Amino acid sequence: MGMGIIKIANAKQKLKRSITPKKNMLVGATDSPKKGHFAVYVGETNKRYVIPLSTLDHPLFRELLHWAEEEFGFDNSEGGLKIPCNEDYFEGLISLISSS
Repeated sequence: MGMGIIKIANAKQKLKRSITPKKNMLVGATDSPKKGHFAVYVGETNKRYVIPLSTLDHPLFRELLHWAEEEFGFDNSEGGLKIPCNEDYFEGLISLISSS
């Protein structure tokens, strides 16, 4: 139980860093997400998606965060939260989460 809380705290810290604009962010991704949203980067091309913070409450998205932690860790010096799946899978998952 304690490890889950630590992982969620680490994810929240990572999200705060991904919301803050950085000089080295992707071209066209210089705008900060609007309040209540955060940006993630998906797929081999690191396509940027801005999604609601409420998405964090969904168990399927939490599983994606777990995959991201295993793949990239939470000390990503490149900035932004990367999700290790392809864009089609991510879009389908976000659609499923939004409809529930």
